[in-house]
Amino acid sequence: MADQIFPEPTVGVFIFNQAGEMLLLKSHKWPEKYVVPGGHVELGERLEEAAIREAKEETGLDIYDLKFINFQQFIYDPSFWKRRHFIFFDYACKTDSLSVQLNDEAEEHVWVSPEAALHLPLDSYTRTSVERIIAGNLS
Repeated sequence: MADQIFPEPTVGVFIFNQAGEMLLLKSHKWPEKYVVPGGHVELGERLEEAAIREAKEETGLDIYDLKFINFQQFIYDPSFWKRRHFIFFDYACKTDSLSVQLNDEAEEHVWVSPEAALHLPLDSYTRTSVERIIAGNLS
């Protein structure tokens, strides 16, 4: 991708199964850290539509009952594999399936409770959203 001209809006998708566990992924884009599925918002796409699409593309899961968690500014943070300026829009949602089918953006996945997730090596942005989920700060 060419040098950025503007920040890139992206969605992060915190997917919960019926047992209340959330899906975390390990991705080469975030070395040694657990993150959630997500990606760029396409032109003409609403944030919620991007979340549904990205969840399906990266995990094979159908999601529903989206609730906004927060937005975070990511400005040239070295924790990502490329120098980028993102604006993250994070959503919590539900799925009825445990049949995760990862695409090439992630190497492994795990289902964990939000409290257990805090004991894993999360990237700082994922950690912030998990803490908000635990505190019940969803809209």
